[in-house]
Amino acid sequence: MLQLIGPAVLGGRALRGVPLHLSKAARLRLAWMDFYERHDQNARLTFRRFGIAPETWYRWKRRWDPHNLRSLEDRSCRPRKTRAPTWTWEQEEAVRELREQYPRWGKDKLAVLLRRRGRTLAVSMVGRILTRLKASGRLVEPLPPVGKRRRRWRPRPHAVRKPFDHAIRAPGDLVELDTKDLQPLPGVRLKQFTARDVVSRWDVVSIHRRATASAARLFLDELLQRMPFPVRGIQVDGGSEFKAAFESECQRRHLPLFVLPPRSPKLNAHVERSNRTHSEEFLDVYDLPWTVAELNLKLRRWEHIYNHVRPHQALGYLTPREFLDRYRRTKEVSRRC
Repeated sequence: MLQLIGPAVLGGRALRGVPLHLSKAARLRLAWMDFYERHDQNARLTFRRFGIAPETWYRWKRRWDPHNLRSLEDRSCRPRKTRAPTWTWEQEEAVRELREQYPRWGKDKLAVLLRRRGRTLAVSMVGRILTRLKASGRLVEPLPPVGKRRRRWRPRPHAVRKPFDHAIRAPGDLVELDTKDLQPLPGVRLKQFTARDVVSRWDVVSIHRRATASAARLFLDELLQRMPFPVRGIQVDGGSEFKAAFESECQRRHLPLFVLPPRSPKLNAHVERSNRTHSEEFLDVYDLPWTVAELNLKLRRWEHIYNHVRPHQALGYLTPREFLDRYRRTKEVSRRC
């Protein structure tokens, strides 16, 4: 009888006196049992009073132990036999080392890098290994990145909107440019210039003290030197750094310059996504020297990794270098035919 449980007897009142360690669901089931005992063990009346199915009631009635209120708690749904890991310790260590080297790269990219090193692992297995490493505390994720601030658009004297008939088929047909604020330390403020080729995803990145037109002109020289193909079009937003000296230099080089409409960063989506990638996988991860010269030196090494090592999902997990080599071979074969 319920009298054996002392202060836990509900007696039709609120759930006062029930131990606080019981969950809400267990307290409700205790109310079922109390109602059942106080109404001459009338099961059908209990069904109607609480709106429960007979199968549910009898299942909990069989579990109910008046001396143990925890018998009304939900039982664990964990299977008795769980799936044991099918990978070796060496494979797990290989995934961990790669993820620590490239903390923002997911299971798809890591699987490609493992294949290059002679370890063929399924993408799903790499994902399970990452999950196990995080659960065991052997893999710590870097902090989330900081968002980007919008700029106001102003009319351009030389640049024009990109025509609808401007074809983008080959590497170099359109290169998107953008800048990003960097404030890594109190009192330290730098500007990141980023250029991305829309077709090959080849990136050029550089750090300057300020986002001025002169700095943008210098970055244009770097861009044209480090892109492994001729550039036939550049697209920028309405920032003041892409006016004056920068715009004059584009005009002198007979380089088409396209400007975006106001408040439309989605039209520069490739380089916007590139900024996020460089922040998440490089700037937010590694301990960097925040002087322009030293930072640019490390950034050049990261740029090489980005263009020659990092698999790109948009390129079928090829690197930009591999994509360009395949593109050129295809063009040569088509000329011969």
